Amino acid sequence: MHIRVLGSAAGGGYPQWNCNHPNSARARAGDPAAPRRTQSSLAISADGRDWVLCNASPDLRQQINDNDILHPREGLRDSPIKAVVLTNADVDHVAGLLNLRESQPFAVYGTPRVLAVLAANSIFNVLNPEFVERRPLALDQPCALARRDGSTLALTVTPFAVPGKVALWLEDASQGDNFGTVDEDTIALEVCADDGAKFFYIPACARMTEALAARIRGAALVFFDGTLWTDDEMIRDGVGVKTGQRMGHLSVSGDDGTMAALGGLGIARKVFIHINTTNPILIGDTPERRAVEAAGWEVSYDGMAIEL
Repeated sequence: MHIRVLGSAAGGGYPQWNCNHPNSARARAGDPAAPRRTQSSLAISADGRDWVLCNASPDLRQQINDNDILHPREGLRDSPIKAVVLTNADVDHVAGLLNLRESQPFAVYGTPRVLAVLAANSIFNVLNPEFVERRPLALDQPCALARRDGSTLALTVTPFAVPGKVALWLEDASQGDNFGTVDEDTIALEVCADDGAKFFYIPACARMTEALAARIRGAALVFFDGTLWTDDEMIRDGVGVKTGQRMGHLSVSGDDGTMAALGGLGIARKVFIHINTTNPILIGDTPERRAVEAAGWEVSYDGMAIEL
């Protein structure tokens, strides 16, 4: 199985368009220790030819241009993108669908909750249903991914709920502390190829649970939410008013953080993805980057390629 990180940053990318945080300043200055990153997405393939996107970033046009594996190959109109799997309805994971509106056949997979969000927003009607089929995912049920014509892509995804939060633009304050969040709002993916290769993609997660720990224990590869280093990071740095928990993200550091939670699970390869512009692990020469690497973690970057 072939995996390509198209985008490794959280919503807004790195540097975020309106952010003058020291991290962002280093990226804009061209500091080689602080390479720029687009918003999070993966491309996966069983054969290295036809590809499935895990989330459709607002930066998708740039990501396609930056990765030749996604370039047209045959005829005047062509794309190796055969399917898109959505893990939630956040803007940074669905807005990129609008880049794919040129009557190109592919399939969009999502939970009924996420597909209902797309259906309720008429702008997504630019995806002509004669070419783009929307297919529901059921939690904890394996789904064999297929092209628009139904032919197999030799990949199976099993979606499962993880603790999280409804997309910011769908929050309903009248629903209490969880803003109307349901299990289908934030999912992770177990991705399996027909040859047995398997990994987990968990770009958003608010806390570790016993069920999640049991599911990913001993995995060959896990991509995991790396949004913030500390829960109050954005407040402390004066660039926001919300904690990580309020946004539905587990912090990287601390006794209850990701490094501690996954440290004893025997995972062969652990990679942070969806990293906020304020997080010091973005930068190669920081103590925080050294700490995650010493703990056996990698920090994903745009263009990172992995084969299983």
